[in-house]
Amino acid sequence: MPNPLKRALTRTVRVSKTKDVKIPPSQRLLYAIYFSLGMTGILTGLEIVHLYVLGTWNSEIFTVIAGLVGNITGIFLTHKG
Repeated sequence: MPNPLKRALTRTVRVSKTKDVKIPPSQRLLYAIYFSLGMTGILTGLEIVHLYVLGTWNSEIFTVIAGLVGNITGIFLTHKG
């Protein structure tokens, strides 16, 4: 499993005293996280350009970035449980 994101979200369930079963995450979950990470990167770049060109902070872009980061963190915390 070379994908670190897939490895981080894989659950290990103990079936018996000697056997563990690994359950990989669904493709939909992985695509949602890829999209969220990509949008976070794009919006961060947009905020940097906004700061550079206009010289002011755009709170709306920062709010969306914070929401996406919270979404990604929530996925990791609830899926591993």
